[in-house]
Amino acid sequence: MIRILFVCHGNICRSPMAEFVMKHMVEKAGLTDCFHIESAATSTEEIGNAVYPPARRKLAEHGIGCEGKTARQMTRTDYARFDLIIGMDRYNLRNMERIAGGDPDNKIHLLLDYTTRPGDVADPWYTGDFEATWRDVAEGCTALLNHLKNKNHDYE
Repeated sequence: MIRILFVCHGNICRSPMAEFVMKHMVEKAGLTDCFHIESAATSTEEIGNAVYPPARRKLAEHGIGCEGKTARQMTRTDYARFDLIIGMDRYNLRNMERIAGGDPDNKIHLLLDYTTRPGDVADPWYTGDFEATWRDVAEGCTALLNHLKNKNHDYE
């Protein structure tokens, strides 16, 4: 089983979108039993809050629910619990490495680094552009799943 933790600043927009998009893709691929997927924040400011309503609406537009998800902060023990810890931007990466106490096992990566256009996932908190975030997250999750399927041929 591959354990993936998606991480952003508050765990109410980008990382839960990635969590539920990836869960949806994995389910459609018939690989649910091969993955455990969660999301978390680097900050404490949104802990306990539900997914931000515009992010929920964007997921719902694509037939994806996120009911019951509330924000939590990444912990040092998450580094041991997960195989991949995927951040949404470089600022997240720095904070993830600080929380984890480094990245000796090379588990921490950016989501868009799996695509042909590495970089940061658009942050809708500042832009209000949830469509751009959706495109980045969908492209990143598709590329990540393809990468993992190619790396682990025993899935198919």
